[in-house]
Amino acid sequence: MIIRKKFKFEGAHIVRDCSSDRCKKSLHGHSYVVEVFLTSNKLDFGQMIYDFGLTKGTIKDIIDSFDHAYAMWNKESDNFKSFIKANSDRYIIMPVSPSAECFSLALLFMIDKILQATAFKNGEGEVSVKSVRVHETETGYAEAFRDDLEWFRFSLEDIVFSPAIKDEWNDPEMYDKLTSFHSKKSGTKPFVNPIVERKFE
Repeated sequence: MIIRKKFKFEGAHIVRDCSSDRCKKSLHGHSYVVEVFLTSNKLDFGQMIYDFGLTKGTIKDIIDSFDHAYAMWNKESDNFKSFIKANSDRYIIMPVSPSAECFSLALLFMIDKILQATAFKNGEGEVSVKSVRVHETETGYAEAFRDDLEWFRFSLEDIVFSPAIKDEWNDPEMYDKLTSFHSKKSGTKPFVNPIVERKFE
């Protein structure tokens, strides 16, 4: 069984080395739609794969990081990076091109890490992200699956969020906690879902 949660953001990028001149030579933006598909091996106490309300925390914060932000490949020149940092409060530096394909891969990667770092408290099974679909336009999207993560070898530390983005998270230290957990500096899961008062046992 698979469940789907939809998110939206407005973001800007340049997709270097692609075939279209407009895309690779000019800064431009899109109204993105992100679909996150989750699965599990069982239903929780509420007879759900994963309560949609729980995706409105850390997962939503990560996706919302790209809203009104400039996403750029870390291969850009130092001069260009400095220009963006000086003229935009909200930016993300990525180890991959900010194409729809790589947005879906990066979001799949981060959401997978978030779920691994979350302590479930309502009888959930082995909840995992099946895929992430990123619509760049009304007519085109890219969808990344778990096996596609083999295409790239990068770490959480390779994705850099600007201070202004971090300040708007519910927990400004969220990403630091996530990277620390996965680097084995901390054995305790940093994200803990609420304990549910059950009516039926």
